[in-house]
Amino acid sequence: MSRKKQAELKKSVAPFAKSDTKASVIQLINTVPPFILLWFLAYQSLSISFWLSLAFSIVASGFVVRIFIIFHDCTHMSFFKNPKANRIIGTITGIITHFAFEKWKRSHAIHHATSSNLDKRGTGDVWVMTVDEYIQASFWGRLAYRLYRNPIVMFGLGPLYLFLISNRFNRKGAKPKERWNTYLINFTIVSIYALLVWTIGWQALLMVQLPILFISGSLGIWLFYVQHQFEDSYFENEEEWDYVKAAVDGSSYYKLPLILQWITGNIGFHHVHHLSPRVPNYKLEEAHESTPPLQKATTITLASSLKSIRFRLYDEENKNFISFKEIKQRMKKPKPSIQLNTRKTSVQEK
Repeated sequence: MSRKKQAELKKSVAPFAKSDTKASVIQLINTVPPFILLWFLAYQSLSISFWLSLAFSIVASGFVVRIFIIFHDCTHMSFFKNPKANRIIGTITGIITHFAFEKWKRSHAIHHATSSNLDKRGTGDVWVMTVDEYIQASFWGRLAYRLYRNPIVMFGLGPLYLFLISNRFNRKGAKPKERWNTYLINFTIVSIYALLVWTIGWQALLMVQLPILFISGSLGIWLFYVQHQFEDSYFENEEEWDYVKAAVDGSSYYKLPLILQWITGNIGFHHVHHLSPRVPNYKLEEAHESTPPLQKATTITLASSLKSIRFRLYDEENKNFISFKEIKQRMKKPKPSIQLNTRKTSVQEK
């Protein structure tokens, strides 16, 4: 794609990069109150059956994902026109989703600025090793990477690490504004939990809240993982890296059933979001449908997205992801030996 076409593509999406206060308020109303109601029903159902309560918790976890998308838009300052409104709603939704607003705002901005850049990995993204890096890594380095990419660790232990450790502590060198926002969110979460323990007891709190956090956390990590980890995803070194190509070719269009598209706040149109982060979630589909070049982005479905589990290492030479099984087979192959062809010459004297 030429520079001119890239500029035209960004220009074609620009009209959608404007928040609509009415649409934002409606989304808050049809998302946050239903979550609170579902949480209450999950608690009330404990007196009847834990399994009935769990059913409500599962549905509630979907609404937590939707609340996170609102939080996510607020970090991009795209949910409301007013920056202060974004910070207030972002902090409130950060309390519900257990994410520190200012901290995540910074790391996610870096993710957008460096997505698919092989020379700038490590902040706000999923750990990706190249084939050469894996081959050259030590035994412990390979083991750590294999554990990290293990589905049980990533989607099972990942949410617990995210909510209990990663989101609770400030990074080294964080500015006061970022630090105090994390402290405020942590204090509020602890206060709410203390109030709930006092009113309903720790057992009931655990049976309702733990499934909600675990399921929503796993779903969130899955969405973030699958939309950048597809077979021919775009990755380049700094010299060749391009922002528009990283957005359109390095992010997928996750085509979901309508109910799941609604629950996930249209984040399946991830290529549109990466091209223009200021487009609010409720305008992503419209931007996609109105811009033909964006419709050529890699499309994945629920069924095809499951294949991404086996994509573990990025092959810079072939520009695609490969599995651990494939790299194992490569490492077993003997290196071709260099043979010198020598000619025997005879000298005949007459």
